[in-house]
Amino acid sequence: QVQLVESGGGLVQPGGSLRLSCAASGSDFSRRAMGWYRQVPGKQREWVGTLSNSGITNYADSVKGRFTISRGNAKNTVYLQMNNLKPEDTAVYYCNGVPPFGAWGQGTQVTVSS
Repeated sequence: QVQLVESGGGLVQPGGSLRLSCAASGSDFSRRAMGWYRQVPGKQREWVGTLSNSGITNYADSVKGRFTISRGNAKNTVYLQMNNLKPEDTAVYYCNGVPPFGAWGQGTQVTVSS
């Protein structure tokens, strides 16, 4: 029933920034920890970071200090601010609860290349 829609990806040079957005179709995620995940072809989806309902964040070591997760004023939205992007950040980025449940969205492609 819940739909997850990611947006904001694109092509960016190393060292650049992007802000990804995630919108859920309803209030189902309002009391859940939300997170971002990413996946490259041939590899399993990996966890990027978490924002709890109380505002506590946690990040994978690979992105710590560069990425920030936040909620919008509408609690069905979550953002991923990505700074100092690196080529190894190239992936399709997804949002979901933490732990994830239900169907995944289409994701949004982030490509970091010069």
